[in-house]
Amino acid sequence: MTLLPVEAAHRLADRAEERRWLITGLWSEEAVGIVGGEPKCCKSFLALDMAVSVAAGVPCLRRFPVTRPGRVLLYAAEDALHVVRRRLEGICAAAGVALPELDIQVITAPTVRLDLEADRRCLEETVATLAPRLLVLDPFVRLHRIDENASGEVAPLLAYLRELQRRHGVAVAVVHHAKKGGGRVRAGQALRGSSEFHAWGDSNLYLRREGEVISLAVEHRAAPSVPAMVLELAQRGDALALEVAEPRPAVEPPSASVDERITRALAEAGRPVSLADLRASCRVRTATLCDRLAAMTAAGRLTKDGAAYRLADG
Repeated sequence: MTLLPVEAAHRLADRAEERRWLITGLWSEEAVGIVGGEPKCCKSFLALDMAVSVAAGVPCLRRFPVTRPGRVLLYAAEDALHVVRRRLEGICAAAGVALPELDIQVITAPTVRLDLEADRRCLEETVATLAPRLLVLDPFVRLHRIDENASGEVAPLLAYLRELQRRHGVAVAVVHHAKKGGGRVRAGQALRGSSEFHAWGDSNLYLRREGEVISLAVEHRAAPSVPAMVLELAQRGDALALEVAEPRPAVEPPSASVDERITRALAEAGRPVSLADLRASCRVRTATLCDRLAAMTAAGRLTKDGAAYRLADG
């Protein structure tokens, strides 16, 4: 009789706590998950930033630390190899590291089909041989010819990646598109295709764009999520990379002019108002108030009724 492997429950928690994060706050240790968003949301830039940070042991987005760096295996199915290199070099420049010094291995096969047994076997043998800490697959739509809306077709591919993660202790980040116009629903529900994608991830990163503003939402299965943040794709010399946009200080609206305050106070009163009451409402010096009242009266904007003022008719 062959028994399944088991371990005491109290040891499971200890082990998880020791190796909790691959990228602190962004991606759990050995997690599978989605880097998702609509087209032109910089999903590939974020996935490559993760690759550079894990390979170099530098903070992702210059903010989220990596404590145990290691090799990264990358398959970028949509971009030409020279484009991938140029993007990596720009991110390295932003991170202050040199690309030749990083252990980022790029799969150069023209296609990888996870719905084909032969390709699944090749990918697993590659992972087993290279033993990466992080596997990046970008994007999911180029990894198969199945119906992404059919749970029965999507689930086996995601199960294969989960098995890969468990068997080889590798984190797996899959870039995946969101539905167009999905900005009004919860980020995970906006992913294109089957709901299997949202349910599958241990750590999921969701990008959204509104005009020039790119927002990042983070979701974890077993850890609190960091607050949503705004990112920007910044060009600084040779460095082209995403970075967290620092909140801009709120700009105080310009105070209303004395004339506007007088007009508003009289309109709200709906009756003649005395100088003393206007001074209390407008909160200006008596001399300034008297000067403006005289000028507005001379211009025909106010009329004086005894010791009180009101807006001119019409």
